[in-house]
This record gives sequence, C-alpha cells and structure tokens, in this order.
Amino acid sequence: MVSDELWEHLEPLLPQCERRFRYPGRKSLPDREVMCGILYVLHTGIQWEYLPQDLGFGSGMTCWRRPRDWNDAGVWQRLHEVLLAELNAASRLDWSSCVVDSSHVRALKGGSARARRRSTGAGSKHHVITDGQGTPLAILLTGGNRNDVTQLLPLLDAFPPVRGRVGHPRRKPDSLFADRGYDHDIYRDQVRARGIVSAIARRGTRHGTGLGTYRWVVERTFAWLHGFRRLRTRWERRADMHEALLKLACCLITHRQYRLLCCSP
Repeated sequence: MVSDELWEHLEPLLPQCERRFRYPGRKSLPDREVMCGILYVLHTGIQWEYLPQDLGFGSGMTCWRRPRDWNDAGVWQRLHEVLLAELNAASRLDWSSCVVDSSHVRALKGGSARARRRSTGAGSKHHVITDGQGTPLAILLTGGNRNDVTQLLPLLDAFPPVRGRVGHPRRKPDSLFADRGYDHDIYRDQVRARGIVSAIARRGTRHGTGLGTYRWVVERTFAWLHGFRRLRTRWERRADMHEALLKLACCLITHRQYRLLCCSP
C-alpha cells in the first residue's frame, strides 16, 4: 500500500530511535509496515484495535502511536512541503488564486476537556486552503461551532514556505477566493495588508457572481479528503490524532498530484 515513490520521500524524514545497549527490549516493527497499517485505517475507517495483524501491520496500538509521534516530530508537515516543492518546481501549482473553505464532520467520541473544547458536541470542522487547482496547502481542525472567518488568518499563517523555484520560497498567493461565510471588512482589510487580492463574496448579493468558477476546486478537495473513510466522521478522542490523519491525507492528495505529474508526457 505504500508506493516506492511515497516511501522515497517519507523515509528520510522519519525520526530514528537508537536501541538501548542493555535491556534493548522487543525490536520495533519496521516503519514501512506500520505505515501500511496506518493507511489501511485511513482508507477503510476500521477501528485501530480491529486492525488485522495477519496482514503484517502489527498491533493497532503500534499503528496508532506512530502517526501521533511522527506528527509531533513534524514529519507530515515536512513531507507536505517536500511534495509541494516538487510540484512548484514543475510549475504545477496555481499561485494566481487560492481558495479557502470549511467542512463540518460529526464527532461521535468524547475525550478530554481540551478535546471537547476543540470539537465534540457540535462536531468538528476541517478548514482548508488550496491553490487554484485544488492542491491542499494548509489544513486546520476546530470545533464545529467555530465561525469560518475566524480561521481565515490562521490558515494564511499556516501557509508553508514553498520551495522548488529560484529565489525566496513562496509564502502567499496572488489572490484569495472565499464564500459569504468569510464576509467581514476587518478580515478583508487584513488580507489586503498581506499583499493578497481579496475576492470574498458579500452577504446579500445574489448567486451567480462568478466566484463559483474559482471556488469549486476546494469542494473537490473536500471530496478527496472525505474519500478517506476515517475522516468522514471524527472517531479519535484526541484532537492531535485526528489532526495527524488530516495532515497525512493532505500529503497523500499532494502525492497523487505529484504522480500525475510524473505520468504526464
């Protein structure tokens, strides 16, 4: 399930743990096999404890622990930046416009007080910003009752420095498109202050303003994200674990774009 191309990008980024000389304990399962188990859960939505060990994935707890630790080590973020740099080097990122939107998902588990504040009850929200072709650039997780416009600037702050071209890394798009949920003059002014052209729909305007010709790409990106069954519903009690799976899904979508680039003539 882990392609050679993906593993070539991922393996150098994984932290290496030295075994103790005395009392080394049980030898840890190879990272690539654990990664196969993580992808199996992400694609199928199966519970971690029911992960079939006869397929060589190891225990569900092992496959649950690794993505959490790798996310804390910044592995998914660095992998995403590496893949974005590959696309940028081939001029396959559309910097002329970026699109921002959110999607609500149910949260059926309880969890700690911190997790409940961030999601549960009203569910959770996935906030994403994409380039003009739908490649995810940054993603955030909040509670389902959080107003969309409050995450506009945090999404821009989460915009990674994209390398791959001569000169300084790219840190912002030329323009930003958003629907009426982001209509607020204060935020619109702050977007312009960052040197980004604001194309945010205003409340009360009729439909058919033409923004849909640019915004449909983010809806397609959400369809790609929620094609991973584990992300359709928030099952993880811990917010950091769900965030880890979200970031991994963004890496996989970006890797698909990279594979299309390699296969194109």
